[in-house]
Amino acid sequence: MSKRFPFPNPANETSARLVAAGVVLISTLFLLTNSTLVLAALAYGFAARVAAGPAFSPLALFVTRVVTPKLKFEHKFVPGPPKRFAQTIGLVFSSSALLLALLDFSFAAKIVIAGLIFAALLESVFAICLGCIAFSYLMKLGAIPESICESCNNISLRVPA
Repeated sequence: MSKRFPFPNPANETSARLVAAGVVLISTLFLLTNSTLVLAALAYGFAARVAAGPAFSPLALFVTRVVTPKLKFEHKFVPGPPKRFAQTIGLVFSSSALLLALLDFSFAAKIVIAGLIFAALLESVFAICLGCIAFSYLMKLGAIPESICESCNNISLRVPA
C-alpha cells in the first residue's frame, strides 16, 4: 500500500504474537465493559496495521519499539503478506463488532469479539495464525496470486535479535 510506511516483510513473529496478546487484552476489556470506545480503538488499531504496519498503531508501536527490543533471544521472521491478510481479517471482525454495537446488537458484537479473541489467543500462545492459514489456502486455490507472496515458500527465516 504505502511505500513510506510499508508493512514489514519479513515480519517479526515475536512482535506479531505480542500484538495478538494485546488484541486479546483489548477485546477482553470490551467484553467486560461493553464500551464502543474500546471497540473503536480496536478497529482503529487493525486499520492502522493493515494500512501501514506498525507506523500508526499505538499497540504495534509499543510492541515493536519497546517490548520486542528488550527480548534478548533469536527472533523468527515470517513473510509479511499473510500477516497483513490476518490483520485485514481482524479489521473485518472488529469493525463488524463495532457496527453491531452501534446498532445496539451488543450480544452479537460480543460473539464476534469472542471469535477474534479465539484467533488472537491461538496466535499469541501457540503461533497459530488462522489468517495466515487461510492466506495459504487461498494461494493454493489461485485466489491470491503467488506473486503476492513469493517468500511464502521459505516461511521459517531465522534472524538473530
